[in-house]
Amino acid sequence: MPQSMDIVTRIAQRAANLRPAEQKVARTVLGNLAQAAADSIQVLARRAAVSEASVTRFAKAMGCRDVRELKLQLAQATAVGQRFLASTAANHPPSSADGILADINQVLATNRALVRPAAFAQAAARIVAARMVAVFGMGGGSTAMADEACFLLARLGRPVATYHDPVLQHMVAATLGPQDVVLVLSTTGQVPEIIASVNVAREYGAQVVAVTAIASPLAALADELLPVQALETDFIYKPSSSRYAMLMMIDVLATEVALAQESRSQEMLRRIQYVLDTTHRSGGGGGRQPLGD
Repeated sequence: MPQSMDIVTRIAQRAANLRPAEQKVARTVLGNLAQAAADSIQVLARRAAVSEASVTRFAKAMGCRDVRELKLQLAQATAVGQRFLASTAANHPPSSADGILADINQVLATNRALVRPAAFAQAAARIVAARMVAVFGMGGGSTAMADEACFLLARLGRPVATYHDPVLQHMVAATLGPQDVVLVLSTTGQVPEIIASVNVAREYGAQVVAVTAIASPLAALADELLPVQALETDFIYKPSSSRYAMLMMIDVLATEVALAQESRSQEMLRRIQYVLDTTHRSGGGGGRQPLGD
């Protein structure tokens, strides 16, 4: 049965209850995961100053069949989480604001180079002609951006709804057809549940507009690809800047949709401004107040 807890957490939580020799192995492993993953049992035993039998007992105490499985899990932990395991002192920016703003500027500049006006115009045309636009997003950033896309399209009078739950996405995908558009957002384009939902929608003929990574599995399913590139740094404490790349693509797409149906968009936005000024804002908004706040 697969372990529900990663090997690093397992070692840290169980180390205090191990035999003294096995505790030495635990300290040696946690001191350098990559080295422990690469070591033979003989080398690891020598570095920990214990017997090879103690290393074997340590592996079994961690829920592994043998030392080979322990080394495999250590290698996986190192590959997946190296930037979360190393010292972060050298990666701290002069201030949180400076670091965050620098990353936002960099990710926006990088993704600006990926904008192809023709792709946005074609995606907008599909959305304007659609009977229904279903927006799919899962996870932290993509969920928030899917809702944002829904809000922007709704104020333009487009029939649109957002779906985050994978089972509900599957259900909705099965109701779509050639007149409908799935607008799907995923920074990596590798989320299995999202890919499965989009495949169902495609089987029933729905059109797919994807805001996702180039050359990803999700990108391969798109009729129109609006590419994003994530730029993560080793400063692990700040939120991902990839949200801004996705937000830029959504804003450009919404603007193209508005321009593709300019007269309708103007009337929809005028109505929203009127309702907000007369019923929502004390004394009326006037001027250039944002729509929706």
